[in-house]
Amino acid sequence: MKIFCDVLASSKYIPTKCAGKGTSGGQNVSLPILWTDIPVGVKSFALSMVDQHPSAKGIAHWVVINISSNARRISEGASQTRRLPPGSVELRNAFGNIGYTGPQMAKGSGQHEYVITLYALNVNELQLGPISPFDQFQSELSGKVLAAANLTAIFG
Repeated sequence: MKIFCDVLASSKYIPTKCAGKGTSGGQNVSLPILWTDIPVGVKSFALSMVDQHPSAKGIAHWVVINISSNARRISEGASQTRRLPPGSVELRNAFGNIGYTGPQMAKGSGQHEYVITLYALNVNELQLGPISPFDQFQSELSGKVLAAANLTAIFG
């Protein structure tokens, strides 16, 4: 399985419009994610975007679950809109918001790496509600992941 984000400059840099509104020029536009080479037996997908910088301590910026097995993309700016694949559920992120919150780094912390992971699952849906915390999402994945693909994006 492979994932792509066609708005990343030089294939890795997050554009300013996709940064959180607390960042100069940030419009909190969620990233477009596309995927190919789907394994056999997939019943749904889940997606996470996690800041890997030591100062961020692995906080989740975006978690989407129950993405249809027929979906092959999440459109740019789809978070908190009807443009998410039907049936998709966005969870609360580390900022307390449901859906996407773009990069918002502490001043002077340098570049941050954001790992975007797409999980191909062997279940139709994860039994989580929108306010479920990220660690509960991670636990719920246990034994349900057929394949996973990562993409690392940089901001800062």
